[in-house]
Amino acid sequence: MQSYHRERLAFDLFKRYDQNPILTRDNWPYPINSVMNPAAAIVNDEVVLLNRVESLRGFSHLTIARSKDGLTDWKIDSKPTMQPDHSKREERWGLEDPRIVWLEEQKQYAITYVSFGLGGPEVSLAITRNFKSFAKLGSLLPPEDKDACLFPRRFNGMFCLIHRPIVRGEAHIWISMSPDLKHWGDHRVLLETRHAYWDSQRIGLGCQPIETEYGWLIIYHGVRKTVAGQIYRTGMALLDLERPWKVLRRGEEWVFGPQADYERLGDVGDVVFATGAIVNKATNQLYLYYGAADDKVAVAIADMDRIKEYILSCPEV
Repeated sequence: MQSYHRERLAFDLFKRYDQNPILTRDNWPYPINSVMNPAAAIVNDEVVLLNRVESLRGFSHLTIARSKDGLTDWKIDSKPTMQPDHSKREERWGLEDPRIVWLEEQKQYAITYVSFGLGGPEVSLAITRNFKSFAKLGSLLPPEDKDACLFPRRFNGMFCLIHRPIVRGEAHIWISMSPDLKHWGDHRVLLETRHAYWDSQRIGLGCQPIETEYGWLIIYHGVRKTVAGQIYRTGMALLDLERPWKVLRRGEEWVFGPQADYERLGDVGDVVFATGAIVNKATNQLYLYYGAADDKVAVAIADMDRIKEYILSCPEV
């Protein structure tokens, strides 16, 4: 009965915004192929989405869209906000899939993103205070690595990074530590793929870690390979507040998957790829921003109390 109740919670936890998709190529002030996979933050009482935008050449850059309510009336930068430096080996083929956190100690935003170049995809870092000027600090770890985000604070004096390297063809979620955002070590697997489950082929971090009184809420994507192709869905886990390398709970079921036409049809069908989230404190709702079918941006909304009820009902690890 407990499993049935949890599955009912998972089934209708997230509700699609009825005006989805919220950003498409038709909204863009300059010619593009697609927009997808945005990072999200609240900056000066506005919701800022730092979107991955694919050009007509097939290379990606990052462009900001701003909204007062996080749903409507988006103001999009008239030109790319962060562009790749094609003279750099690691950025030759573009910038992809950012995540944003506010580093309280450093009083600045940290943007982790994928720089794609001759060596393959690498996790890179940029910092900003105003989302107008950016300091690129370069790649953090060797390729092939993606789906990375820092935690917003240190643990025992160490920065902490979630990321997804490919090791021996395996695609699990890892966690690593650093004293200075440059030298990384203490690497360990955080979450593994699960044979025969919805997340059996590979997994990767979704949006930035979300702090709750019970632990760090981790929203991640999982991929299952079927005879008709791959399906990208979304699941949840809970990490210890002071020891984020310790997994407390992990959901057995996916909580959000491609169902709407705009999620099933696009450049890559059957994809919901969450990369950004904000908590609307006035309504106690989580806005989960995601790439839909790799060519548009949409948002799903969930009540934070129901999210906590769900994750606390999941099996202990």
